[in-house]
Amino acid sequence: MEPEVLTIQNLGGSLPVENVQALASMNMKEIPQRYLRPEVELDEVSVEDSLRIPVIDMSKLLESSEIHHHEELSKLHFACRDWGFFQIINHGVSEQVIEKMKIDILEFFQLPLVEKNAYAQLPNNLEGYGQAFVVSEEQKLDWGDMFFLLPHPVSLRNMRFWPTVPTSFRDTLDKYSWELKRVAICLLKFISKNLGLNLEKLEVHPIK
Repeated sequence: MEPEVLTIQNLGGSLPVENVQALASMNMKEIPQRYLRPEVELDEVSVEDSLRIPVIDMSKLLESSEIHHHEELSKLHFACRDWGFFQIINHGVSEQVIEKMKIDILEFFQLPLVEKNAYAQLPNNLEGYGQAFVVSEEQKLDWGDMFFLLPHPVSLRNMRFWPTVPTSFRDTLDKYSWELKRVAICLLKFISKNLGLNLEKLEVHPIK
């Protein structure tokens, strides 16, 4: 059976909502109700050592030492099975690439609202500046705007939403996204190995 061809249309859409930056500029006396969450919805914060988020050292996963490799592989399996998420360290993404992405994103969000709105989300589209995954008028929202882009697969990039200010943004995101893709594929291989899956499948059907 032919693999499904991913298209932008099947990623979902989002109802348009007013920018939080615009709301904040109105000097309102009260925050709108849809941005308020009852305290009963807040999760308790645990300080127990046994509940610390698992930390996976990617350099050990890639080590030639069988002992370190298998120990870290077991930790990864535990994190996936019992937690569903984990922190990655020593992933190989340079600090320079990460910091440059942070700087360019910050510069974009510091632009005047009218400039950011040039990249605003369109109806039934997740990409762009605004808020994503808004499906109803009653839905509670986060007090903040977001910027959603799809850098991969490259064939689905919609450059209409890629800012030209700051001027380095597009190049920075391109480099950063390729680094994240490398880390993601590496993790998928190790997770697949833990599950006893055929690793060649990831090579036969590469993520482009």
